[in-house]
Amino acid sequence: MLSTKNQLHSIDFRKVNWQDELKNNVTSIDELDAYIPLSDEDKETLHNIVKMHPMNIPRYYLSLLDPNNPDDPIRRLAIPSAEELVVAGSMGETTTDPYGDDKHNKGNGILHKYPYSALVVATEYCSMYCRHCFRKRMVGLPNNQTVENFQNAARYIAEHKEITNVIISGGDPFMLPTPVLKQMLDSLREIDHINYVRIGSRVPVVFPMRLFDDELLSYLKEFNREKALYVPTHFNHSREISPLARDGVLGLREAGITVNNQAVLLKGVNDNADDLAELMNGLVRIGVNPYYLYQCMPVSRVRHHFQVPLKEGVDIVSHAKSLLDGYAKRFKFIMGHDIGKIEICGRFGNKLILSQIHSRPEHPEESSRILVRELTENGGWLDDLPECDFAS
Repeated sequence: MLSTKNQLHSIDFRKVNWQDELKNNVTSIDELDAYIPLSDEDKETLHNIVKMHPMNIPRYYLSLLDPNNPDDPIRRLAIPSAEELVVAGSMGETTTDPYGDDKHNKGNGILHKYPYSALVVATEYCSMYCRHCFRKRMVGLPNNQTVENFQNAARYIAEHKEITNVIISGGDPFMLPTPVLKQMLDSLREIDHINYVRIGSRVPVVFPMRLFDDELLSYLKEFNREKALYVPTHFNHSREISPLARDGVLGLREAGITVNNQAVLLKGVNDNADDLAELMNGLVRIGVNPYYLYQCMPVSRVRHHFQVPLKEGVDIVSHAKSLLDGYAKRFKFIMGHDIGKIEICGRFGNKLILSQIHSRPEHPEESSRILVRELTENGGWLDDLPECDFAS
């Protein structure tokens, strides 16, 4: 029998061995039932969901939620729900690859979408399988986008001198053993045309005990002296900013690493101005830069219960920014579309104003262009909104 909810709070997660603690992750409905009250009907539904989309929740993250509140935002982020069985609804069509990853896969785990950036999928494993993940079709399952030979990936990057920055992603790269992560980063260290490296990770949020590894932090500090290192992370709600998360972030900052946050606007989690403002204020308080707030992608088994209509979302974000000071309001409201990255600037009446900040290499002329779309009641994605003229 697993520990009860109350016993979770007696664990000193700062002192656990992170690799041993991963073995205590909750991965089955029977295990989950020891922490959260589940009816027989709940169990049957959840069993069906985890067959399609596996569940993986660290005990630390479970300690953050209220087990008696079915609407708890932490619960919504981590625990499967019957809504994941919904594949159609008023929000419109869904896709398995909204960001166009597949067409930009160069092999060896390299996604080369923009001339100057290369993303390397270093592992398929995460310490937690987030229910809103846009790579939900991949995470936790065998796939052909895992880097089997990072040296080949590094050679591709070395040969493409237009690449100025590398994102090591996944899955979660910090779930790799430190010697493996060292080997990967060392292969990038001597490539002169790389200005900086990013390690995309939700570890500071869901598994901060990984960041109490002195060997890891010592190496990251050493690497950062030679080539600038950034960690984009992914806090979605202020309740995730716990004392443990704060201390994990502090370890990265003391190693000289800049930590940026890329949240997602999610229904039932942070879809009101007060929650967003509290999140952004909490981030700057611990030294994390609010960087992006993404519009939830139209991913199958995600869109219909997490995506907020753009007409509603743009007003929420505008209101939230009015509540924030200069540093807290620096984040951009972003749509990571197949055509490129698009900033959602605001609306004028019923017209949504957007600015394309990155474009695909085959259409360089599209970068920095202004787009105008007509807002609809349920449209949650660029493709849902009719084109229109700003003056009309």
